[in-house]
Amino acid sequence: MSKTTTYLFIAAIAITSCKKDQKSTQDQISQETLTQISQLGFSTTDVQKIDEGYLVEGDIILTNANLKEVPNSVLLRIAEVEQYHTYELVTGLPRVITVSSSGSISSNVSSAIDGAIARYNAAHLAITFQRVGSGGNINIKVVNGASYIASSGFPSGGSPYPQVKFNKQYQNWNNSTLASVFAHEIGHCVGFRHTDYMDRSYSCGGSPTNEGASSVGAVYIPGTPTGPDAASWMLACIGNGINRPFNNNDLVALNYLY
Repeated sequence: MSKTTTYLFIAAIAITSCKKDQKSTQDQISQETLTQISQLGFSTTDVQKIDEGYLVEGDIILTNANLKEVPNSVLLRIAEVEQYHTYELVTGLPRVITVSSSGSISSNVSSAIDGAIARYNAAHLAITFQRVGSGGNINIKVVNGASYIASSGFPSGGSPYPQVKFNKQYQNWNNSTLASVFAHEIGHCVGFRHTDYMDRSYSCGGSPTNEGASSVGAVYIPGTPTGPDAASWMLACIGNGINRPFNNNDLVALNYLY
């Protein structure tokens, strides 16, 4: 997210939208840090130390500031598998969030970014997204040699996480799959957690993992399913060729927050 990774489902057939095979650096991370990560409700399996802080669950960046925060929001629970963890949300609604891109952007990647933005705007939320040439509230940066397919973080101070990193290696993926990947990472930027948070094996394979409800509380969203949702845009893992536009349950969750 050899190791199964988030938004990587094993090699070319089912690669996740998070990270690719890589030796864990968990033995280089202090127990204190792992405890902080766990207390925030995140898995401590295969945690990686990166420039911005720590990469958890394959594609989520937790900064040192995040680790010091006391969660004061909610864990949105949809039955036992659909959960969205948001200890910070975007505020000042209604709000236009600008999105820019940088690095070597291919036409396929650029089109997929536009496709992801269009999905959100078609949902008629209190947050809307606008593509700009540079300096966006969220900048999608194409990078080389990353240990993930794409990564991002959670909001802070009422603003979205400012950056999505995308590994250039995957620029030729199916356009609809890439749009799903970018919509997924933008989802993290505005506060959403992986849908299969309670059992990542649902989309990623491997052994079932129940991470618990953390210490941030839980709010059930009425009208959402009581079983697995195979089509959610925030499932942890995806394979090339799979398209995950917002389904009805995703729209319930989006409208609940925004």
